[in-house]
Amino acid sequence: MGTFTKILLSAACVAFLAARWTAPRFDAESLRGARVLVTGASTGIGEQMAYHYARFGAQVVITARRDKVLQKVAEECLRLGAQKALYVAADMASESDPDTVVDFALEHLGGLDYLVLNHIGPSPFSMWEGDVEHTRWLMKVNFLSYVQMAWRSLASLEQSKGSLVIVSSLLAKMPSPFVAPYASTKHALNGFFGSLYHELAMKKSNVSVSICTLGLIDTESAMDKVRGYTDVPAYPAPERAFDIIVTGATRKPELFYPWFPRALILNKEWFPSSQTTSSKTPTTTRLEF
Repeated sequence: MGTFTKILLSAACVAFLAARWTAPRFDAESLRGARVLVTGASTGIGEQMAYHYARFGAQVVITARRDKVLQKVAEECLRLGAQKALYVAADMASESDPDTVVDFALEHLGGLDYLVLNHIGPSPFSMWEGDVEHTRWLMKVNFLSYVQMAWRSLASLEQSKGSLVIVSSLLAKMPSPFVAPYASTKHALNGFFGSLYHELAMKKSNVSVSICTLGLIDTESAMDKVRGYTDVPAYPAPERAFDIIVTGATRKPELFYPWFPRALILNKEWFPSSQTTSSKTPTTTRLEF
């Protein structure tokens, strides 16, 4: 390991620990009665976020495509302690459904304190063979609907000093084979909402923006896709769902999990020459999801 890399990794560790020590304290009571909209909440990490919010006594609206599954999740949220648990089925590739979902939440909750955007469209884990139509469709679901819902809810979040929480992926930072369309949507998310964070700060907006950049999560759909392709460790959905909620509640601009690839990314960006051997043969550090 080169000297620059060692210095960078040490600095990253110090920065990480400093951020942990100086981070705002999470107050669970702040979520009691909070008005929350969670997308992609029928399964996986979205479902787990809905359950955590319910345990904290929040008012929850959940959405995904499958009506009957959403109903079961909403019933479980009520059992866990949610003050309200409502659901609305929607297709995020639709031109109108993203607006309809936000309007439903605003009408039934009287406003929003948290908009948690987590939904994704299905995408094959394979080489890209020029399927432009799928890439265009996936961009609608994974990116444009996020922008649309954020804009629709922004006035309400401004009034409530609310939080906009974006669930993204390490693939937005570390491109990998077999996921070109998916990775492109996550790059778009990080780029757009990273810029929006700065623009809202410049306008002294009441709205916080939190971008949650996650590694491989052990959801059923994710594990089915990567099985046999990678041995990268997967992280438990309930724990990461809790981390996302804390990030939004404490208004932190970023969650990066796991934290250690961050140092590798910085090393690649700051010291590109360290990514090649003395014989000029390219080498890369790769995570596959």
